Amino acid sequence: MDRHIRRMATLMARSATVRMPVVGNSRAPQRTSRQGPASHPAAPPPLVERELTHMLICGLKLTHDGGLALIEDGRLLTSVEMEKLHNNKRFQPLDRLEMAEEVLSREGVRADDIDRFVIDGWFPRLRQDPQHPTLRVTHHGRAVELPVAPYLEEPAAEVLARHTFTGLPWADAQGQEYAGYHHSAQHLMGAYATSPFARQGQDALVLVWDGGMTPVLYHVRPEPLHVTRVGELFPLYGSIFADFCAALPPFEAAAAKAGPMRQAMPRNLDVAGKAMAYAALGEDHPELDSVITELLDGRKLSYTMGDYLARALKGHVARQGSGFDDADLIAGFQGYLGRRLLAALTELMTDRGLPPRLCVGGGCALNIKWNSRIRSSGLFEEVWVPPFPNDSGAALGAAVLEWTRISGQPVLDWHVYQGPRLLPAESDPPGWTSRPCDVAALARVLHESGQPVVVLTGRAELGPRALGHRSIFAPAVDPRMKEHLNRIKDREDYRPVAPVCLEHRAGELFLPGTPDPHMLYDHDTRPGWADKVPAVVHLDGTARLQTVNAGESPFVHRLLTAYEALSGIPLLCNTSANHKGHGFFPDVASAAAWGGVTAIWSEDRLYQLA
Repeated sequence: MDRHIRRMATLMARSATVRMPVVGNSRAPQRTSRQGPASHPAAPPPLVERELTHMLICGLKLTHDGGLALIEDGRLLTSVEMEKLHNNKRFQPLDRLEMAEEVLSREGVRADDIDRFVIDGWFPRLRQDPQHPTLRVTHHGRAVELPVAPYLEEPAAEVLARHTFTGLPWADAQGQEYAGYHHSAQHLMGAYATSPFARQGQDALVLVWDGGMTPVLYHVRPEPLHVTRVGELFPLYGSIFADFCAALPPFEAAAAKAGPMRQAMPRNLDVAGKAMAYAALGEDHPELDSVITELLDGRKLSYTMGDYLARALKGHVARQGSGFDDADLIAGFQGYLGRRLLAALTELMTDRGLPPRLCVGGGCALNIKWNSRIRSSGLFEEVWVPPFPNDSGAALGAAVLEWTRISGQPVLDWHVYQGPRLLPAESDPPGWTSRPCDVAALARVLHESGQPVVVLTGRAELGPRALGHRSIFAPAVDPRMKEHLNRIKDREDYRPVAPVCLEHRAGELFLPGTPDPHMLYDHDTRPGWADKVPAVVHLDGTARLQTVNAGESPFVHRLLTAYEALSGIPLLCNTSANHKGHGFFPDVASAAAWGGVTAIWSEDRLYQLA
C-alpha cells in the first residue's frame, strides 16, 4: 500500500497533463536532398496525445559507460552516465548497484517504485556460455551475479528478442522479473526512437556499428512496429580503427596502459577520438585502399585485425619507400573505412525500395568524418545521429526497448539536457569570491577579459559531448586560445577546440553550416572567417560545429546573442569542463579545485579566484 500511495503521488507530480511535447529537438534537423540542402521548417513539432499507462521503466548499463535511464510513459525523465557523478573516471562502469540507488534517490524514486527494470546485454566472460552471459557487480560490498542477454542477436533470430531474468538485489525486486535485450538492439532502437522519423511515424533505416560488432543495416517500420535486418555491410568490427591506431607509435603507450579487453572495460576506448583529430596531421591517400583491402581480404574476423593491419601496412609503405608517416596511415585508414562504409550502403540501397532516411547508432557514429561523408553523399534525404550514439546512450536504449514492447510506440519524448542535476554551491570555494552575474554580464566578462570561463548550469547534457551546460567557453578570436585551452586541460596540441555558433549565422561562417546541435559532423571554415576565429579551426581547416537556437538550447543561445552584440562574433570556443580523464564537473567546488581557470559561472553567479 505504501508503494502504491508513493507511486501515485509521484505520478500526480509528474503527469499534470496527458499532452506532452516531443522535445528531442524543437524541430526536425535540416534535410539534405540529392539536389543540395533545403530550408528547414521553423514550426515546432506537433504535440502527441496518449493515454498514460503509469509505467516507470529503469534501464541499466552495467559495463563501461555505465548508466541509468528512467522513462515514464514514453517520456525520458533522466539519463545519467556514471562518469558524470563525483568526478568519476571516463567510461566508469555501473559496477556497484548502490550507485543506481543514489541516482534514483536524486530523482525522488526508490527501487520499489520501478515497474520494469531492463539491463543491457553484453559479452560472455571467458569460458562462459555465449548465449547465457552474466555480469558480476556488487551491492553494498556483496557480490551479485546478474544474467543478461547476449551482446548480439543471431542473424536469423528476432532482432528485438526479449530475455527475462531474476536476481536483482533490491528488497522488493529480488523475485521481480527484469528484462534484457541484445546490446545491438538498444543501439538500434535508441537511435530510431529519438529521431525525427519516429516522431513523424516514418519508417527508416538504422545503421548500427559498435566496437564489438560489424556494421549492420536494419529497417524499422513503426506502425505497426516491425524491424528487419537488411544486411551486414562488411566483416569488420567497429573497434578496428582504434585498434589500428593503437598499434602505431602515437598511441602505443595509451594502448599499453589500457591493458587487455576485460568484461567492463574493453581496450582502446580513448584512442578513436584522439586518432580522429591526429589524422589531420597527415593526408588521406586513397591509393592505399586497394592495399588495405588486399591485406584484409580472406582474414578471419577477429579483434586483432587492427593490430595486424597496422603492422602489415606500415611494412608495405616502408618497402615501397612512399614516405608516408603514421599520421598519413591513420588518415588513410580513416578515409578507407569512410569510403567502404558509403560504398556498402550504396550497394544495399540499390533497387531495394528502402526508405531514404537513415539513423546511425553505435560508437562508430562518433566519427564526424564518416557521418559527414554519408550525409553529404546525397544517398539519403535525411540522416539522424543521436547525441549519445555510443554506449553513453545504452541505458536509455535498453529502457526504450521495454517501453516500445509495452506500448507498441517506438518513439521517445526527450531533450538533450536531461543528465544529472548540478549539485548546488552552498558557499564560495576556499580562495574564491562570488557575485551576482546574469547571462548578459557573463557575455561581457568573456568579451572584455578574453579568458576562458567554466560554465555549469542546469542538468548536464546527454552523451560524451559538452553542449553548453558543462562547458568551458572562451572567445575564439585569439589564435593562441586553442593552445591555451589544450594546455590547461593537459591535452595534446593537435586536439581541436569546437565552435558553438548561433544557428542562423552558421551558414555565413561554415560550409555547409547546416544546423548541427550535437556536434557530430565536420564543416569547412569559409574564406575570411578562419582568420577571425582561428581558435576553432582544426589543422585541416574544418570545425566540429555545434549550432544553437532558442528552442533547443535557450541558455547558450542567450549567451551567444549577448556576446555577438558586444563583439560582432556569433560564436565561442566550447570544450568540456572536466578533470583530465574524468567526466564533467558535477559542481562549482570541483571546477575550483581543478584550478585551470580563474572564473567559474554557475546559475547567475560568477566565482573568481581571489
